[in-house]
Amino acid sequence: MRIATWNVNSIGARLPRLLPWLEEVAPDVVALQETKCADAAFPYMPLQALGYDAAHSGDGRWNGVAILSKVGLEDVSNVLDGHPEPRLVSAQCGPLRVYSCYVPNGRALGDPHYDYKLAWCEALRQQLAARDPADPLVVMGDLNVALHDRDVWDIGAFADSTHVTPAERAAVQALLDWGLVDVEARPGKGDVPFTYWDYRAGMMHKNLGMRIDYVLATRAVPVQDAWVDREARKGKGASDHAPLVVDVDL
Repeated sequence: MRIATWNVNSIGARLPRLLPWLEEVAPDVVALQETKCADAAFPYMPLQALGYDAAHSGDGRWNGVAILSKVGLEDVSNVLDGHPEPRLVSAQCGPLRVYSCYVPNGRALGDPHYDYKLAWCEALRQQLAARDPADPLVVMGDLNVALHDRDVWDIGAFADSTHVTPAERAAVQALLDWGLVDVEARPGKGDVPFTYWDYRAGMMHKNLGMRIDYVLATRAVPVQDAWVDREARKGKGASDHAPLVVDVDL
């Protein structure tokens, strides 16, 4: 089974890139984030034409998450206790429980949105605690956290910034401690396979990126390969994130 996660930064803008990518890469399950799309406007029909069932949660603003599946889509939920924003959707996709997550950005240290980010992650951890880590399950998405110093191009550039603070990293570590493994992609250009590059100042060309998109899997999900599709980040009309693609033996 091939699974993938991609922050598309507006599915409306990115659909001309998404559809051919789905045909070429042929993932069985895809988690999408930042669709910026209301449920009624989500492009279900062109995705169905490629064989994908879809579950989407969005209100048309800056958030929105989805799961696309060729292997079944059952027991769909978009509930995260205490957090009504559409940033989480989960479903049973064949043998695999899939979560598509778009963790709040946090904005700045001291901003209420930073506290909201930490609370959101804790609510996700509590939801996972009701499940069995011995089951096949993946949490995929834009977690807006660089788990290690090596996951940003220059840790010195992030002094007094979000995404790299001990509290944010501890929030992700708490998910791992529940029973998840960080599925790191094999190296591409540079030592670390970044997943995000700002549009400004040639950041992609200079490989000044961040690893903030993740596949976290239980040990019941045997991983065969994992890579960042940098080509999907290049060219006209690209998202500022690249897809993370993982092959699993399920």
